[in-house]
Amino acid sequence: MRLPSARVVRVSRSSSSVSLGGMTSRLGWFGRALPPLGELGERLAALFMLVVVALLAGLTLGHNTDRLEELPGLLLMVPAAIALRGNIFGALGARLGTAIHAGTFRLSMRPSSVVGENVLASLVLTLGTSVALAILAKGAAVVFGIAGSIDLAAFITISVVGGFLSSTAVLVTALGLTAGSVRFGWDPDNVTAPLVTAVGDVATVPALVLASTLVGDRWPVLSVTSISLLAIPLAVYAVVKVGRPGLKTILRESTPILIVGILLDIAAGITVESQLDSFALFPALLVLLPAFLAVAGALGGTLSSRLASQLHLGTIAPNRLPEARARAEILVSMGLAVPVFALSGLLAHTFSSVSDLDSPGTGWLVAAALMAGIVATLMSSLIAYYSTIVSVRMGLDPDTYGIPLVTSTMDLLGAFTLILAVEILAFT
Repeated sequence: MRLPSARVVRVSRSSSSVSLGGMTSRLGWFGRALPPLGELGERLAALFMLVVVALLAGLTLGHNTDRLEELPGLLLMVPAAIALRGNIFGALGARLGTAIHAGTFRLSMRPSSVVGENVLASLVLTLGTSVALAILAKGAAVVFGIAGSIDLAAFITISVVGGFLSSTAVLVTALGLTAGSVRFGWDPDNVTAPLVTAVGDVATVPALVLASTLVGDRWPVLSVTSISLLAIPLAVYAVVKVGRPGLKTILRESTPILIVGILLDIAAGITVESQLDSFALFPALLVLLPAFLAVAGALGGTLSSRLASQLHLGTIAPNRLPEARARAEILVSMGLAVPVFALSGLLAHTFSSVSDLDSPGTGWLVAAALMAGIVATLMSSLIAYYSTIVSVRMGLDPDTYGIPLVTSTMDLLGAFTLILAVEILAFT
């Protein structure tokens, strides 16, 4: 189909948008400023890569259903552990992306530099929140009566070792994407959130499974638990005590929202754990799960990151109702959701079939992914906009608060919408 002729009215790299005179009247309420095709291509390519990588993480889950059943409660930590990597390092990428847009970015690992400060803060947050995740997951297992759940020492060992292993890969990726954005002119808001999430997915699930193999031996578990409960708090205290003001600000603002995120993700884990029998019957659903949650979070996280950058630059205002440029960003997220979620369902079936995992069928999985994905994207767009706006109005950094809140909320709501779609399709 031939597109109508368009007159370019405005082009702005900093706001990543253009206005198309010929299409404005057809977009109506959604506004006049749409990102150019090149930037849409960046986002779509990053999301497609995210789907493929996250499905590999799903294959790890699909092939370890026996392990999940042997260690009751382990599945509680999976959404939260995956989300922590994206929350911590996605926020790091968003802050560095804002520095790039503002012209203050310098690639230096000195503790006094923007990069060094953010890296140190991310490592401290990784260790501290891994311990918090283990304690909260064990508490949830007790409160919600998960029979025979593993003990606290096992939760701590799996969370800390798995978190350390996966965080190394995610940190390298986040810094590489930031450097690549400077070198090749990518928009970091388009590529960082999806690809950091992708690496977080593919690294975290195998890291947790690998760490779970330590649970059978007493001494590794006791050693890791002792170090985690004694050394990590002391190390965190020392860093906070001698750290620069910027580092302290990141830690002070990040910790509460990450704890809230952990609680939301544990709720998502409880939702999934309650449906373990269904997932065990069709492991293809476990293959789809990480990709589905990752895409829902990445769409919201990318939107949050782009809105935060535009708020920092003053190209949009923190209004109660989205203005034209913000409406266009939401419209794009909704448009990208359709092909990406359809691809998720299609590839989930393909990967499962190749790996000899049972699947309810191609059309069934695509329908479930699309049905749940469109609803999830609408919710993630609203959460991304209003969490970013509220952060600004409260005088907080939207780069620090936006991505963690969006991705964690979408892990819970995404798990709920996917399970609801599965239940609806099961009765049709």
